Amino acid sequence: MEKNSSCCFSNLSSNLPITCFVTVIAIILVRILYVIWRTCKPLRKRTSQQPLSTLVVLGSGGHTAEMIDLLLVLQKNKFTPRFYIAAATDNMSLQKARVLENSLADSSGVKEISAEFMQIYRSREVGQSYVTSVWTTLVALAHALWLMIKIRPQVVVGIRWSSI
Repeated sequence: MEKNSSCCFSNLSSNLPITCFVTVIAIILVRILYVIWRTCKPLRKRTSQQPLSTLVVLGSGGHTAEMIDLLLVLQKNKFTPRFYIAAATDNMSLQKARVLENSLADSSGVKEISAEFMQIYRSREVGQSYVTSVWTTLVALAHALWLMIKIRPQVVVGIRWSSI
């Protein structure tokens, strides 16, 4: 009777490229998160009078209206500049944010708006298959990380969506 000892090694060798790929991706992600964490640490203590750069994440399906209601009660001079982000396929959210910023500028008498409006890739469209959403989610994640590194907000304001 011969024992087939190569069976165990053939299974191991077929999973080796996948394991290496996942390990390399995990190391890269840990390194990116470490660099972001180290560079976002304040070098000096912030005084309470300094404004905070604020990232406002807008969403569709009523979340933009909730966010605008929340922004109306904030101290506008304390949370400036404001960066508004909405999905690239969301046509209404950034328009509503522009109207809000224009009304804030008109009420305060300031002609200059201290806000920027940006669009971000959506990770999954309504009705998109889960198989194709893997790639679009990775693209959206990379774009979101790039924007976070570029903007470096001190405050992130968003409405957490829940199906509960």
